[in-house]
Amino acid sequence: MKRAWKIGWKILVCLVLLVWIFHAIFLNEAKAAAGQRGVAWGSLPRAEQWQQAWTHGPHELWAQVTLIHPGALALSVLLMAMTIVLGVVRWRMVLRVHGLNLPWTRAAEISLVAHFFNSFLLGSTGGDLLKAYYAARETHHKKTEAVMTVFADRLIGLWAMLLFASVMMVPNLGLLQTHGRLRAVALMVLAMLAACSILAFLAFRGGVSRKWGGARDWLRRLPQGERIDRLLESCREFGRQPLFLTRTLAVSMGLNAFCVLQVIVLCWGLQIKVPPMALFLIVPIIICISAVPITPAGLGVRENLFVFLLAGATMQVPPTLALAVSLLAYAGSLFWSIVGGIVYVTFREKHHLTEAELQENGAETVNIAQS
Repeated sequence: MKRAWKIGWKILVCLVLLVWIFHAIFLNEAKAAAGQRGVAWGSLPRAEQWQQAWTHGPHELWAQVTLIHPGALALSVLLMAMTIVLGVVRWRMVLRVHGLNLPWTRAAEISLVAHFFNSFLLGSTGGDLLKAYYAARETHHKKTEAVMTVFADRLIGLWAMLLFASVMMVPNLGLLQTHGRLRAVALMVLAMLAACSILAFLAFRGGVSRKWGGARDWLRRLPQGERIDRLLESCREFGRQPLFLTRTLAVSMGLNAFCVLQVIVLCWGLQIKVPPMALFLIVPIIICISAVPITPAGLGVRENLFVFLLAGATMQVPPTLALAVSLLAYAGSLFWSIVGGIVYVTFREKHHLTEAELQENGAETVNIAQS
């Protein structure tokens, strides 16, 4: 029941946010269409306004989405692929800290499967849990460390995106002064950066146990204390590597740039005139806030933020086009999620065949030894 409630309220929030933003945009489109026909919108009953909104609005949104230049759409999908590739590069760097040299193809398979489950499972951590599960199965003696690499990779990625957004506030100071909505969410991102920096420092460098020598002994006496202590120790290993954070941060910054370029290409394909420098701030902010596990895959939160930040008086992007950008960006992610789903089917089959082969070989070895 607890699990069902946790999933249920996330679905409910997601649906409420999606219905809210779609309804507001559809009403706006229906009002504009009524004005063109000479119909007094204010004189219509609310029920009829809503009926016209959900009759006219979806058609108008679809018309805006299909305006995208095919070349721009294809390029945006390729740019999304680059973010996944760089994510694999960074995870393999994290794995190598603990001496886990996962082959490129296997790391890519696991990452695509995780991307599939992050998009389609209810909640934002389903893919990460499966990624940790498969990573642990790749080793016999460092399962705890393999699981911790998934947490470290996610933490580094989030911290790098928050830092990227914060740095991009500097060349956008003028925009922040005139864009009140953007200024409000920028302050939220700065607060998230501070909290994430503290968490990263405590995870990678240590905290209480350095000041109080008995902290580790007390921790080991807790239920599952030995396992928790090993998790903390595996985290400390990342902080001991002198160039690890610098290298992973560089890869993360490249990944963040590709995320922004994807939206820039979509805006170009829809002929939306938004300064690219502004998008280098707006897009990371949207990604950071959407990463908060409020709805499945950030659905609803992301769409509201795109409309909230692009459709205001400062940016002057039509709300329907702002929503179209968000949906098309998500479509690029869904494309690779479907690829990840196909990989998952074949990955499971190969994994189970390998396990069966190993068990069969092990049984033959036992039989030979007994004979």
